[in-house]
Amino acid sequence: MMYQTVHTIFSHVFRLTFLRFSSHLLETFMSTQLNRRQFVAQGTALSAAALSTGAWAQNKITLTYSDIVPENDARTTMLRNTFSALGPDLEFKSHHGGTLYKQGTEPVAIQRGNLDMANIASGDVQNQVPQLSLLMVPYLIRDVAHLRKLWASDVGAELNKLLDEKMGLRILANPYIGTRHLGLRTTKKIMKPADLAGIKLRMPPGEVWQFVGTAMGANPTPLPFPEVYTALQTGAIDAQDNALPAVKNMKFYEVSKQISLTGHLVAANHFVISSKKWAAMSADQQRRVQAAANKVEDDITNMALKEEAELVAFFKKEGLDVYTPDLPAFRSQVLAQYAKSKYAAGWVPGMMERINKL
Repeated sequence: MMYQTVHTIFSHVFRLTFLRFSSHLLETFMSTQLNRRQFVAQGTALSAAALSTGAWAQNKITLTYSDIVPENDARTTMLRNTFSALGPDLEFKSHHGGTLYKQGTEPVAIQRGNLDMANIASGDVQNQVPQLSLLMVPYLIRDVAHLRKLWASDVGAELNKLLDEKMGLRILANPYIGTRHLGLRTTKKIMKPADLAGIKLRMPPGEVWQFVGTAMGANPTPLPFPEVYTALQTGAIDAQDNALPAVKNMKFYEVSKQISLTGHLVAANHFVISSKKWAAMSADQQRRVQAAANKVEDDITNMALKEEAELVAFFKKEGLDVYTPDLPAFRSQVLAQYAKSKYAAGWVPGMMERINKL
């Protein structure tokens, strides 16, 4: 009897001990398995992150950009803020104020592979793509709405294709920077083309730009944009032609006495990129770059329109004589000069008429 009691007690203790031991083993096993799963999951996540980072690094593209807009200009801030947010696989390096390349030399720098992007004018490419010199004809583009219709039309697509095929440049956007007028350090009013006789009118470097000044009736003088203020101040030039926002931003009004609102050119720059660099991008990278260019175009255009609406009053307050000349007289002379110029031979037949109908 006593033996059976001891045996029963022993059996009961053994079962309890075994159950506790088994439970401990199960918990240990489960914990080990859980930790292993966590480790595998974490390792997988880390591997994915590493692969992702490696993919970014492998496809990372640097975009070197140059323009003549000053560092402290609002347009520079807009550009940098927008393009600095492209993502880790697109590095945007911008140079401003003509510090990397002088005005008009950027297209060749892109062709040589020394530059990726730039803000240029139609006149900067007319030697290689004479068809684009049509856009330099004063009084051809009527206003901002007409400008946007042009680049959204078949005409715009054809001009973009020509630039791509002949120079390896792709137009991403065409920001409106203002309508160009004449600003002078002299006091004689400029009411008609004859009044510009003998006036040293600063024009951007390039033959096509010089002809704009000639067609207007002035004596054109090529000069880089950053040098205009000093040239006006010293009398090296008598006048400059720029949009009103540029006149304010560059403080040309400080060394001027009048502004003749000739409105001869609805000015839009071409925001271009190397076609080779564009082709090297993934579809997603191209999408982001194009979206950024579209935003910059809208921001700069809206800013220019807002400023133009306010600046006439500002310049008058600063003591300048601001007036509207005989616009039909200017338009008639300028178009007649271009019709018989050598530039007309390079235009696409019928394109001027197509632009006029837009």
